Amino acid sequence: MGTVFIAQFTGWRQVGPLLEMAGLDQALANVHRVLIKPNLVADQPPPMTTPVELVTEIIRFVQQANCDLEIIVGDGCGSLKYDTGHVFASQGYTAMATATGVTLLDLNVALPLRRLVNPQCRRWPEMYLPELLFDSFVISVPVLKAHSMAGVTLTMKNMMGAAPPVHYQQNGHWRKASFHENIQEAVFDLNQYRTPDFTLLDATVGMSEAHLWGPVCQPPIDRLIAGFDPVAIDACGAGLLGLDWRQIGHISLAHGLLGQAEPLTIREL
Repeated sequence: MGTVFIAQFTGWRQVGPLLEMAGLDQALANVHRVLIKPNLVADQPPPMTTPVELVTEIIRFVQQANCDLEIIVGDGCGSLKYDTGHVFASQGYTAMATATGVTLLDLNVALPLRRLVNPQCRRWPEMYLPELLFDSFVISVPVLKAHSMAGVTLTMKNMMGAAPPVHYQQNGHWRKASFHENIQEAVFDLNQYRTPDFTLLDATVGMSEAHLWGPVCQPPIDRLIAGFDPVAIDACGAGLLGLDWRQIGHISLAHGLLGQAEPLTIREL
């Protein structure tokens, strides 16, 4: 808990050494399936979405660590105008999957769903999530971005992509529109049901004001950040955006329960 691994970005080939330093290869020793969860919220190029080159390097590392693993790359986009398959094709994921032999999955329609109940969750005392999440080692690959409602959208909020619209659209203009009500508690409760097992945060550029519009960070952040603790990752990411994690509701709520926001132990490649 509370440990993040950081590399100064000079190219995607740094991904393997960073993941090795973080110990991901050891964590995969007894795993049978990996679900890699990028941020493909919309059909927009990086840095609004996760670069396919980054995911390709993660796949390469995972395949070398355990050649018997089943690897799935999955997300559920937010747009009502197109499905996730459209984003996969447009952003290079379909071609990548063919080249690497992995499976692509639209989490918006993944079945079966598991019904989960936790009376301590104030926003989501009942929740539905794909069964696959609970039978896979989940690697979250978010992008460093501010968010106009949630403050930041990093690894904990990246899990929203797995929420099925059949339960969470509620006639909204966005496939996950119901999350916008009490968004901080909504993201926190989601992660009480399922947090990522590991995260590689793309902080190579960064978006300083919002997740789908506005300026990128100048100068670029030029970092890759990895770790097993999602709260530590998000606290570190918030700091890179010049934000105090204590002022980000879902990080503050998760600190001490789902991970450790401080003190942070930083190990550099």
